Amino acid sequence: MKQLTDLIQFEEFDNLELLAKQIVEGFLIGLHRSPYHGFSVEFAEHRLYNKGESTKHIDWKLFARSDKLFVKQFEEETNLRAHIVLDTSSSMLFPYQQKHQSKLSYSVLCASAIIHLLRKQRDAVGLCTFSDQIEMLTPAKLSTSHAQLMYATLNKVYHQEDIGKNRQTKISETLHQLAEGLHKRSLVIIFSDFIGEESPKEILESLQHLRFNKHEVLLFSIRDKQFENEFDFANRPSQFIDLETGESIKLNPSEIRDLYRNKQKEFFTELELLCGQFSIDYIETDIREDFRIVLQAYLLKRKKMM
Repeated sequence: MKQLTDLIQFEEFDNLELLAKQIVEGFLIGLHRSPYHGFSVEFAEHRLYNKGESTKHIDWKLFARSDKLFVKQFEEETNLRAHIVLDTSSSMLFPYQQKHQSKLSYSVLCASAIIHLLRKQRDAVGLCTFSDQIEMLTPAKLSTSHAQLMYATLNKVYHQEDIGKNRQTKISETLHQLAEGLHKRSLVIIFSDFIGEESPKEILESLQHLRFNKHEVLLFSIRDKQFENEFDFANRPSQFIDLETGESIKLNPSEIRDLYRNKQKEFFTELELLCGQFSIDYIETDIREDFRIVLQAYLLKRKKMM
């Protein structure tokens, strides 16, 4: 079983930056603008006490419980707090059980590369996974142990552990909850195919909630353009099964191809236009393209626009 570190050469992103377009909360080190001034630190993690060093930061409460000496490690408040929001509903498994990678595995590769990039900039990162409800939500942290937790989670998602069919999507509800739960200005990066029963306007309302709370939002629309945009299936009677509901229908793709294409184009064109009106970056991706090329192109474009 391949690990994420075997699939991603993070060094390819080391000469790129993901800068905040708007003012964010945190300690200014150089990459981002901050509305505050001064210096503060926050607890990061414990490490074993080394004989001979200062006892100033020993955690005596932990010593009382464990009979071992641990030192509290602190970190400067981060430049930026970022939250990766990953759709793990069943539609993200498409194309299901084929050699070609799924939308979910593609999203994980993109998310992992962005986490590496942000941590290189000393930005704190949190992870949220959801389907019809929030399944995992971590605070944004910079510590190594926290990064290991996120990569371990993403590795399980990449290999689709505990992720199967009949997991529906409620992205609007998730984003409303997230907007209420994030108390500091953050960069929110969303990966989803936006397949569900919600209209572009309903999705936008939840994105507006994030924007109203002063968060910057990046939206990665994950698609398999050959099948999902162009409906490029063989012209023969076929059975199509909804991965989220289990409903199925038999038809010849040629009978509905034009109608399907128009509906898809109408939905995503409206979503992109609405995002543009509220300064939300909308990045359309195709899982048949190398994720490295997609990310590098976007980051370079973003840098030129700032």
